[in-house]
Amino acid sequence: MTLTAEPVNSAHISDDTAGVFDRADYLRDYPHEQVSFFQDPASGLKAIVAIHSTTLGPALGGTRFYPYADESSAVTDVLRLSRGMTYKAAVAGVDLGGGKAVIIGDPATAKSAELLGAYAKFVQTLGGRYITAGDVGTNSDDLDVIGLGTDFVVGRNAKAGGSGDSAPMTALGVFQSLLAAAQAHWGSRDLAGKTVGVEGTGKVGYELIKLLLADGATVLATDVNATALDRVKADFPQVQIVDSVIDADLDVYAPCAMGATLSHATAEAITAAVICGAANNQLTEPEVESVLSERGITWVPDYVANGGGLIQVAGELKEHTAEQVRAQVEKIFDTVAEILAKAKAEAILAGDAADSVAEARIAQAVRLRTAS
Repeated sequence: MTLTAEPVNSAHISDDTAGVFDRADYLRDYPHEQVSFFQDPASGLKAIVAIHSTTLGPALGGTRFYPYADESSAVTDVLRLSRGMTYKAAVAGVDLGGGKAVIIGDPATAKSAELLGAYAKFVQTLGGRYITAGDVGTNSDDLDVIGLGTDFVVGRNAKAGGSGDSAPMTALGVFQSLLAAAQAHWGSRDLAGKTVGVEGTGKVGYELIKLLLADGATVLATDVNATALDRVKADFPQVQIVDSVIDADLDVYAPCAMGATLSHATAEAITAAVICGAANNQLTEPEVESVLSERGITWVPDYVANGGGLIQVAGELKEHTAEQVRAQVEKIFDTVAEILAKAKAEAILAGDAADSVAEARIAQAVRLRTAS
């Protein structure tokens, strides 16, 4: 069953703050065009797709497969993530809107070809308003399976007609963002000798560690996944494995796992002078950025830093070469430098500066559409 633009069934939510319309949090101020829910009892699929905006083009965003505690948490996550994709696409300069999907369940035990096939049929019913890609809990192999049932998927393996894993380009974008932040904060785009704490050593975190070490940084790393850490230990023995990086003595904190690690408490306690990573929705609430700013910490808005993967799959739709994609991802350095300079010149937060850049592009698209 698919329900469009309806709140989650109240029998399945833990409180009254997690609906789509009358929320008690900041998402109430960022209305979505469409939110669809789908359940397939035969395969066990429970999925939600949130389309935040199609002003710039069809909504594109990854599918997150995650064992949410309840539907309330899943709804909040998909709304936050899809809104972020709208802004990410606008800042990245691609002709796409913002969307995201979540599948509720543990991918280690719940994922199956049947479930992915049912999900593909769900995506197909949306008629191209939403294009799916990979995210936490899904990979290119999964997208190959999804691609058998829908035309609206990117990020498949090359043999299936896709551009492959987007983690390397996402990591490259984060790395370029770190260099721009380093230049803004320390006056040099060099991370040599800096201590960087990478939180999350999955697909993107692993690739980022590789780039950091090549640039001469000292790397501390942590992850709740022992297998991911074992891979880092084997491939990068110089990396120091720790229980936590956010409270370590750092120059740079690079959150690359799940979001919401920067709260008022952690923002007050963190030692890092620069914060930049691949994780989405790093702030528990927007006000946390003010705490970071008051402490003189340079934070790169997450949806700007992690735009490399989106640029890659957008390039797939445009049939761009790998070289063209890489060149565009490397321009994230210039975008971050521009945003940080704008924030300094106008005495505003970096998040507000990034939002204004994104909103200006969206507003221009609306004006052009209206004029035509």
